[in-house]
Amino acid sequence: MASITQRLEDVLEREAPEWGIRPVQPSLRKLSGLDLSVLWGDLSIGLLVMVSGALLVPALGLPQALLAIAVGSLIGTIPLALVGLAGAREGVPGMVLFRPVLGVRGSYLPSAINLIQLVGWTAFEFWAMSRVANAVARDAIGLDAPLLWLLVVAIVCTALAAGGPILLVRRWLERFGIWVVAAVALWITFRVLTAGDLAALWNRPGTGGLPFWAAVDLVIAMPVSWLPLVADFNRFARGERGAAAGTFWSYAAGNAWFYTLGALLVLTAGAAPDVLDIGTTIAATVGGGVVLLALLVGESDQAMANIYSSAVSLQNVRPNVPQRPLIVGVGVAGLAIAAVLSDAAGAFEVFLFLIGSVFVPLFGVFAADYFVLSRGRYGEAAMFERADESIRWRALVPWIVGFVVYQWCVPTGPSWWIDGLEHVVHDWLRLPFPLIGGSPLGASIPSFVVAFCLTLIVVRRRSAIST
Repeated sequence: MASITQRLEDVLEREAPEWGIRPVQPSLRKLSGLDLSVLWGDLSIGLLVMVSGALLVPALGLPQALLAIAVGSLIGTIPLALVGLAGAREGVPGMVLFRPVLGVRGSYLPSAINLIQLVGWTAFEFWAMSRVANAVARDAIGLDAPLLWLLVVAIVCTALAAGGPILLVRRWLERFGIWVVAAVALWITFRVLTAGDLAALWNRPGTGGLPFWAAVDLVIAMPVSWLPLVADFNRFARGERGAAAGTFWSYAAGNAWFYTLGALLVLTAGAAPDVLDIGTTIAATVGGGVVLLALLVGESDQAMANIYSSAVSLQNVRPNVPQRPLIVGVGVAGLAIAAVLSDAAGAFEVFLFLIGSVFVPLFGVFAADYFVLSRGRYGEAAMFERADESIRWRALVPWIVGFVVYQWCVPTGPSWWIDGLEHVVHDWLRLPFPLIGGSPLGASIPSFVVAFCLTLIVVRRRSAIST
């Protein structure tokens, strides 16, 4: 009789055959627009999204916070849907899409940055989920074993990643996961809305300290953090338009919903922008730890996506390395980092801004090159056989400039970086305006516009390359 391990391998090979970075063959493009709506709707919600929403208040009043959430969700999800459209059209993962504009070796840079952010997200997800699960278990049955829960979380999420996108959506989310998360989210929403005086909260002014467009940047940062990953999943789509529409509407709705819940948990129940505090507040407000543990189902899918795309990013650099050993390696790395984390909550806001400063201008470069200069089509040859093996240095210039513009508007780096920028402006250029906070439109819009326009100027125009 075959061993359990062999049976699992047989199921994975039959239900979710491993696919590398080459364009996905038509027989494996099984995900409909509805399937991708389920996937991205699920990935848009979770505990960490509520923590992000909690960062907006009480600095902003509730009306301003809701407006920032709506504007940020719409602006941030547009690039997510467009990169998802490109992934569905070309059938390749996100890092491979950067090969024509940055060069093959140039694409290694975003691959490395993406790997760092994804392993970091994986560790933070493991850390957050295990802390919450341990708190619930300790209160319910007296079991205080954070390392045990960390191990359980890591094993479950890594196993989901090994199954791949099709198995995740068809066998996990559509049959079980999304229904549990939706039911729990609706119950939390009902209890939060009935827990406080919404009229009084609506009229309560904000305490200040967070400009409106900086709040919009915080909302944009969450969908932008998925930009390098969206094509990894949408390449399995059956149709381009359905993939783009499903990604856009489901993610925008889920992102706005859970940012709003996070803000309301602060205003109605006094929660702090911390994973454990948000979790314990939910347990106290909506009826116990069972609800909170059910919500962790949605969080597991986010960790799975981070692990899977980490492996795909590594394959852009080493295409011949099998995917599943890489997935296991990333899971082990995330587990090791999470085991030594003490408190990651303090740097969360800075982390979100830093993600925006890297990936917003990178999308500006890609959007200009793909949708304008290449007329919305690269073709397989442009990404593989005829791809420029070197680094296309001209394309790095708009990315770097866009990064600097973002940092100009919302400084997220170390003090030596910020002080250095101030020195350049005031001592070298002798400009009369301050460097920091110099944009009335926040950071994301100026950074994207500068990177997009500069790419059109410095990157050589190419016609579309057929497959």
